[in-house]
Amino acid sequence: MTSGPRVNPTEPSTPSEPSETGRARPARPVRIAVQIAPQHAPYEKIRDTAAALEDLGVDVLFNWDHFFPLSGAPDGLHFESWTMLAALAEQTSRVELGALVNCNSYRSANLQADMARTIDHISAKGGVGRFIFGTGSGWFERDYDEYGYEFGTAGQRLDALAASLPVIEDRWTRLNPPPTRAIPVLIGGGGEKKTLRIVAKHADIWHSFSDAATLERKLGILAEHGRAVGRDVAEIEISTEIGGRSRVEVEAHHALGATMFTIGITGPDYDISEVGDWLAWRDEKNAHLTASAAGDAIDPAERS
Repeated sequence: MTSGPRVNPTEPSTPSEPSETGRARPARPVRIAVQIAPQHAPYEKIRDTAAALEDLGVDVLFNWDHFFPLSGAPDGLHFESWTMLAALAEQTSRVELGALVNCNSYRSANLQADMARTIDHISAKGGVGRFIFGTGSGWFERDYDEYGYEFGTAGQRLDALAASLPVIEDRWTRLNPPPTRAIPVLIGGGGEKKTLRIVAKHADIWHSFSDAATLERKLGILAEHGRAVGRDVAEIEISTEIGGRSRVEVEAHHALGATMFTIGITGPDYDISEVGDWLAWRDEKNAHLTASAAGDAIDPAERS
């Protein structure tokens, strides 16, 4: 698999008018994701929370790829990402799932490809897998120090990610059996010189942590990288955080073309009380999108 355009077959879209950033905003449906931080809770609680979220109707479940808690007691309960994702893939039947995000440094590129392909098959209830290969260059120094990885510099870690992705994509073409679908690649991060160029070459989904004003500027930079590498960045789904943002702030991200919105929850007591409200917002947005598409399909002569 080359570093050329990759299309997520589960997310068809219709091109719309270009934004001021130069990026055409496809009419994609809104998706709500929940990141279950695998910290400060027993696995049974994580498993039950994932089941409850699937029952509620969320679109994607994420965890993260670290070895220690990122908040709260630094030596609190914590579980490893990929083995958990394999278990959740077997447990669930509808949601997509992945890490937000995998750390490229912790496993060789070929191993990452094989693990992703395996979870893709585990998750395939109906023939098509549900795994999203979310990845990034890594940043949490304690993980590196305690597990014996070389931390290096941010630039070196980004260079390693850029080198790994073509290897991963190539390995997917040579595995037997192959993945059930073109596994969507999600890349997290906002570095303007290196990260966004990697996004332009390889990503199906870009996860941004930016506020709306910064996101708009970085979308313009992403479009420039797309032109440099010969990629139409309108193919890339834009993902962002809900976090503590207001409805107005989230609407501003949506107006810029973001369509995947992630709510983060953490143990020991995973609070999912706000998820229902955001799912209702998603459904409202998608109903409007469906109605607009239906209207566009009507012959103008029939509207009079």
